[in-house]
Amino acid sequence: MIVYCVNLYVKKEHIDDFIAATAENHKGAISEKGNLRFDVLQRGDNPSQFLLYEVYESEEAVAEHKTTPHYLAWREKVAGWMSKPREGILHTVVCPQDRSLW
Repeated sequence: MIVYCVNLYVKKEHIDDFIAATAENHKGAISEKGNLRFDVLQRGDNPSQFLLYEVYESEEAVAEHKTTPHYLAWREKVAGWMSKPREGILHTVVCPQDRSLW
């Protein structure tokens, strides 16, 4: 399993727009065959900072996600709303290894 934690920094005036656009991307992502989780989190002490917690079965599933219409539309839509570039950090899962626990 592959996990990406993506830190996003949104301009304050676009927070609501970002949430709406990201909710649409979330709906598409969770329907993808290789996606196990796609959580959208907003930081409690800084509402302009978000974290996407994405879990995929494989690097191939990650690559497939990046070609989907919902991801491409989201990426284009939110690009101008960022106060700085997004930061994606790759992780591998230590626990739980059992896919049924996801």
